[in-house]
Amino acid sequence: MQTRLSPVHPESDRLSLPQIEERIRNRAYEIYLQNGCVDGRALNDWLEAKAEVLGVVAPEANERTHRKAASSGR
Repeated sequence: MQTRLSPVHPESDRLSLPQIEERIRNRAYEIYLQNGCVDGRALNDWLEAKAEVLGVVAPEANERTHRKAASSGR
């Protein structure tokens, strides 16, 4: 998977690759914290953050998915 913003993303022509990666890193850390600092989920957290930052999924949709998984014991 390539690391670049969707062409429809409002900042697609303004961010460099290091800036995009920094946003992904920061969002992955936020996800890690939101999930209770569970070890062993680094790749999942990174991929989820990458999808959000690159505009593949909306952050709100991912939050709903996490709440569902948490309530079902997953």
